[in-house]
Amino acid sequence: MSINRNSAPIIPVARHSVPAPASKMTAVGERARLFFMALLAVPTAGLAGWSLYEIFRPNGLTELEIAQLGLCLMLFSWLSMAFWTAVVGFVFQLLNIDPLSLRRTLAKSDVEAPVQQRHAIVMPVYNEDTQRIMVGFEACVREIMASAYRGQFDFFMLSDTRDAELAEAELKAWQRLTNRLGDYASQVFYRRREQNTGRKVGNLTDFCQRWGAHYESMIVLDADSVMSGERMLDLAKRIEANPDTALIQTIPMPVRQDTFFGRFVQFAAHLYSPMLATGLSFWQTDSANYWGHNAIVRIQPFMQHCGLPTLDGRAPFGGEILSHDFVEAALLRRAGWQCFLLTDTDGSYEEVPSNLVDYAVRDRRWVQGNIQHLGLLGVKGLKTTSRMHFLFGAFAYISSLILFVMLALGTVDALIRASTVPQFFTSEYQLFPTWQIARQDMMVVTMWGTAALLFMPKLLGIVLALIQRRQEFGGTFALLKGALVEVLMAVLIAPLMMFYHSFFVISVFIGHQVKWEAQAREGRMVPWTVALKRTRIMSCLAVAWGVTTWYYTPSLFMWLLPVLLGMTLAAPLICLSSSKMLGVWSKRAGIFVIGQEIREDMALKRVRVGMKNFALGHQQAIVPALPQENWHPMQIQELNQQPLPMRPLAVPAA
Repeated sequence: MSINRNSAPIIPVARHSVPAPASKMTAVGERARLFFMALLAVPTAGLAGWSLYEIFRPNGLTELEIAQLGLCLMLFSWLSMAFWTAVVGFVFQLLNIDPLSLRRTLAKSDVEAPVQQRHAIVMPVYNEDTQRIMVGFEACVREIMASAYRGQFDFFMLSDTRDAELAEAELKAWQRLTNRLGDYASQVFYRRREQNTGRKVGNLTDFCQRWGAHYESMIVLDADSVMSGERMLDLAKRIEANPDTALIQTIPMPVRQDTFFGRFVQFAAHLYSPMLATGLSFWQTDSANYWGHNAIVRIQPFMQHCGLPTLDGRAPFGGEILSHDFVEAALLRRAGWQCFLLTDTDGSYEEVPSNLVDYAVRDRRWVQGNIQHLGLLGVKGLKTTSRMHFLFGAFAYISSLILFVMLALGTVDALIRASTVPQFFTSEYQLFPTWQIARQDMMVVTMWGTAALLFMPKLLGIVLALIQRRQEFGGTFALLKGALVEVLMAVLIAPLMMFYHSFFVISVFIGHQVKWEAQAREGRMVPWTVALKRTRIMSCLAVAWGVTTWYYTPSLFMWLLPVLLGMTLAAPLICLSSSKMLGVWSKRAGIFVIGQEIREDMALKRVRVGMKNFALGHQQAIVPALPQENWHPMQIQELNQQPLPMRPLAVPAA
């Protein structure tokens, strides 16, 4: 069904408007920046490898030690890049330097500039909680309708819901929403696909092919996304002011968390994300990544360069492209379009899993999608930065397996040495014994160096917040309390995530598939039975590991104690951290305070009030009308060929 919208007619899309100088996003010295980061990261990783080599060398390298050394170089290469990204972000944030232009002022959109083109705001949903998606969607609608440029935006809820009861609830809730919006209802549309071919990729493809030609860009929301009107208008103005830009990604900040774990993740994101994003923006420049939501995408290049093919072969590298967002950003960049990351965090929000079990389930999907990217490293024409995104995205999870294997090999090596009588005379005519040499000095240096790589980014983030943003976290004392608990919590759960990620990586490589279902978004307590079931193998392994090392080599046991403690206490950690009661207590105690709890954004207030007052009542489940279509097919890309040149879409006259 389709209708013509007399209240909001389709107008020509201005493809070449003059950009506002204050909104122009430019980057200089892209290649030099990657070289600069390599000059920092490569020697750091090499120094770490050399220190481990010096520990092994005096007694002769065994095969186990050679394996550990190789894994160490891989792991420290990853850690070094992450460390220096944080350091660069700290310096730039401290000195208020724009990571793109390298100037002492951050580029902002011109608040006086009008929104001249038409834009769509789209929210793909799949078997989600009806109340939450409708309340969040309405909050975004009302944020724009309160602005002077409401006539330039249309809103689409794109449903792939398969559950019949949820689908009926969505229709009833939609009828309620349109009744509440009154005259504004002519600018909001609901479409449910009968077949959800291609999942989210197919959902957005269907929208672009049917209605994409009506709009210059689309702001993509997730089912739990909320964005302020100021942020959405800012994105629209920036995309209009930068005609060579196809993607601008914001940093979605976690909000609305009630459980202790959810508040921990939320606080950590607010504390560290601005610094880390600034460092990331410095070296990726105009080749930013796409995270699939809370971003604006120019529709024309998206349609011409982001049609994703089905990959040849079997999983994990074959089949449908799962983590499509990384790939879409890479394809836009290889076609010559710019992609940017905004490093300020205002007005862009999301929700996160409220407990460790749901968090791990979400990561399981991401592990499979990111490992698949390793098979795309050879795509013709990709920018170096895009290949780095693919590599680092996969290594973020593979590094856990590398660390786990390193710890296992180190344990086996220590047990062999502890259970073997040392040979002090290794040749027939040897006069003096060959003593075993323990480089305690290098061991201490290596330990503190590793600790610096792991914890210095956290310390820098805390120092930066104390200098510039302590009031956002409730003041100095509240910030320090929250930061201390956050660090302790991060140390405790790191072994759990190492084990889970290692298991996920192995399961992906041996071909186990995962269903990409809707994730749990509202806070829930994890029952003890579930926690014990999810952690019994891990905890039993940790106990056996600990008892064995304690008996044969107590010194190694002390080194492994932080890891073994987290794995052994996995079930209590999962249960207690999922507690809403503990989360409420932490909020009252001033722990994990964030700025949106002190000064609530109007968009978040709309969600909070809407969640309290939502009720379906006796609404009818009526299939709503849709806008007039203007069909243009998306072009499926040939990954082994250079992209086709840009061709403008035909735009209907007013």
